[in-house]
This record gives sequence, C-alpha cells and structure tokens, in this order.
Amino acid sequence: MMAVCPARIRSILSPETTGCPTAPESPLIHLYLSPHSAACRVHSFLDPCSMFLQARLLIVAQEDDLAGPLSEGLDQLGWPTVTARGPYAAEAALSDLGIEAVVLDLSDGFEEAQVLARRLRELSDPRRIAIVAVGGDAAHVHAGEFDLRLALPVQPAQVAMWLDSLVRTALAEEEHRLRQETLADLGVHLKDVEVSDTPLRILAVGDPNPQFLGLTNSLEALGARVVGAFTSYSAFDFLHETEFDTVVLWGGDAADSAMAIAGGMRRNSRLYHIPTLLYLTSLKGLSAHEAYRRGVFDVASPETPEPETAWRALELARSYRRQSSVRSALEAMRSLKLMDPQTGLFTPELFSRHLVRLGASVPVRNRPMTLCVLRVRESEDLAEADRTGWLEKAFPLLSSMISRLIRMEDSAARIGMDRFAIALPATSEDVARTVAERIAAVISRTAFDGGEGRPPFGLEFDIGAVEVQDPSQVDQALERACEMSRSEANRYRTSGREIREGFQDQVRSV
Repeated sequence: MMAVCPARIRSILSPETTGCPTAPESPLIHLYLSPHSAACRVHSFLDPCSMFLQARLLIVAQEDDLAGPLSEGLDQLGWPTVTARGPYAAEAALSDLGIEAVVLDLSDGFEEAQVLARRLRELSDPRRIAIVAVGGDAAHVHAGEFDLRLALPVQPAQVAMWLDSLVRTALAEEEHRLRQETLADLGVHLKDVEVSDTPLRILAVGDPNPQFLGLTNSLEALGARVVGAFTSYSAFDFLHETEFDTVVLWGGDAADSAMAIAGGMRRNSRLYHIPTLLYLTSLKGLSAHEAYRRGVFDVASPETPEPETAWRALELARSYRRQSSVRSALEAMRSLKLMDPQTGLFTPELFSRHLVRLGASVPVRNRPMTLCVLRVRESEDLAEADRTGWLEKAFPLLSSMISRLIRMEDSAARIGMDRFAIALPATSEDVARTVAERIAAVISRTAFDGGEGRPPFGLEFDIGAVEVQDPSQVDQALERACEMSRSEANRYRTSGREIREGFQDQVRSV
C-alpha cells in the first residue's frame, strides 16, 4: 500500500476549485475534493506521526446511500476508502493513491460502470486491481469487466471478505505474468490463465422444499450443473469427491444446520475458498454480519425472486472458478523441470533471475516487496542429527513443507545448507515477518525422524525480513535479511558478503 502526502492530493484535487468545505480536524477525515467539478469524498485514516493519507479501496458512487455506510464499515475492517463521485475523480484517485480494489455502484448506470471498469483496468496496468460491482439485477450481463457482482443490500463484512480474496487473486495473477516473463527468458513459454468454460457446478444442500427445488430448477435453466445433497454428511461426501464452484445452503426457518456446514467448510483448507450462499426464510436472531463472519458469502430469502437468487449463486461460482484457475496455474508451475523436482521450490538460479524481475516490478506496480530468510537454528538435538546424517535427510520434507505453507503468490528457494529465502510481493516488512513466523511455528511442531534408536528432533528458525526499497539493490536486501537471521549459535556461518557476491554472480548471468 502506498502512502501519499495530503499536500500532494490537495495539489491535484483542490477544494478551492470546487467550493467544497475543507476537512474537519479529526482522525477520520472527510475531504471533499475533485477535479472537473466532481466531488470526491475521502474516507481514510490520518497518521498523526507521518501525516500521510492512506487508502486501499476506491468506491465510485454519486450518492451516499451505498458509499456512506459501506465506507464507514470497511474503514473499521481495515479497508480505508476513498469515495469518488464520478469517473474523473475515480481516475485521479487511482493514479495518486495505493488503490488495491474498486467498488462500483451500478445504480449510477450499468453500461457506464462497464466502461469505467475497463478504463480503470487500463490505467492501473500492469498493476491488477480487483473490481466489485454492487447492484443490478438478473437481466444485466457483463463480459468479465467486474471480478464480482453483488446484489443489494451488501454488508461491510461481506464486501471485506470478498475484497481479501479478490485482491489475493489479483496479486497471484500479477505473479503469474512475472513468472511467465522469467521463464520465457529461459525458453519456457507458459500459457495465460485459462478458465474452463464447462457448466458451473453447484452443490445444493437441504430438504427438498418446493422453494428450494424451484431455485434448483432456475439454476439448471441458466446452464448450471446442480447436485443435490439432503444431509450434511452427504454434502461433505460430495465436496470431498467432486469439485464445485459454489454451495447453496437451504436453511429454511432454522439456519443452524446450514451454518454448521459453512463453518465446517471454512475449517477445511481445501474447501475454505468455495463460496456459500445461504437461502432461508428468516435469520431469527442471526444477524447478516454474523452470518458473513461465520463463513457465508451471500444471504438470500424466498422473498427474493428465484431467477435473481440463481444469478447471485452463479456470480459467486463464476468468480470462484476464475480464482481457482489462477491458483491452479501457479500450482502447475511447481512441476516444471526448472523447479526443484522434489520440493516444488525455485532452484537458486531460477530464484535469482525471478528476484531481479520482482524487484524491477516494485515501482512499476506501486506495491511493496519484502524478502525473508529462514535460517535453521542450531541446537544439541540438531547437532546430533547433523552428525548422523538425518538432518540432511529431513531437508526434502522441510523444503516441501515450506513450498506448501507459503502463499500462492510468494516465491521461495533453498539458498544454502541451512537457509531458505522467500520473496513476498505486495507485502510490508511487518506483515512478511508475521507470515514467516507462522511458517516457522508450523514446522516447529513437526517431528523429524532421528534414525533408529534415536528420538525425533524438531527444527526452529531465526528469521530476517527486509523490505526492498531500491529495486536495483535486491541483492543488498537479501544480504541484510541473511544478517538479521544469523544467530550466534548457528554452526553454518556464511557471511552476508559471500551470499551477496554469489547472488550478484547469478544476476550478472541474467
């Protein structure tokens, strides 16, 4: 996320030119600023120390009916927002702020929103932004201009959940493009992300109520392939045996069983991302905010026309299918011959090449990047395992674990006898350290075989994290991360200078 000085904003979006009031002195400021006589209201947090204005989300809406409550709620959920009243203000905000996602109010015009979405994508390229449209009805069909379309009313918790998912997918798409470029230099040409055009697969869970069966018929009429499950047991059997794009849960008058299924899916790493639509007569004490917090992606009632509920379910399915296609494309790269065949990690040479490209993309995409180094910490048990050869035997499993524990947009490699490096795009130093600590925590709870007659041993790590400030000095950032991770007891003492020189030699070969 990029921080922008308020003076820079005022120089472009001048209140004097619009006759709008100045911002009140408050931690939550409201600036009415806009070029071209279009009001642009900024909802954001003002850092009193740095005096920097930060925003992650752009809401484009002419009225406050949607933008007001949504921006206030999203601010509290970690999504500081900027609200633009028209396309010119939206373009200015996108150019000057570290915008990660855009919410478009379709009540301002469906076709106009499509045109604006295409324009914003062009302006942000090669940085990919997530675009969510809110409103419209089943008659409105878009050709992929929006990453997702949600029906009114929307809840801040619902939108925040989708924003987190869609922004991660956008970062993964950027990473896929960068890896395509890196591999193309080595003569390996990868296809773009391909989204299957087979019918969307929907799992409908619940009693064969006439209303629920009517929804199922509407889904099939729209071309979806629907599978019915009458119990939670059969639902999870289907989920583990077949891939689905969305799950529709019939709650009837009581949502307990449906919410239990949604919660179970959120606790399963393989099913976590599959969206669920809760279809019920009444929430009966369960607030919409609580439903979204517990893992439901959308809530509909029988009062909603069945065709509208059907397209809402299909919209969730369409968005999820694209997200899963991006994840699959990155996952498929693990099996390339240029990768480490045993673990799916980057080889040191490939990592060096890709790291140069990642560093160069930092200013172009206006996103931060952090390098983390995980160094195995020496201990008496570790020394014994090293003496008997079981430590080195544990490294293939350790490498595979790191390969699976990193985020899909991250790149990792084993860069020494006892060190792993991870490049985390669009990640600040603090967040990157948290990610690395979570990886280390999982591995520290794993018992590695110590050999016959010897107890198993565990591994702990010293962590170094450095945010890349200068794209031309990624080697120095890697050196500093290695120095930070070095502990006095570490028996594998390789100086940061040696690492840097070795890295520079590989960079020169690129």
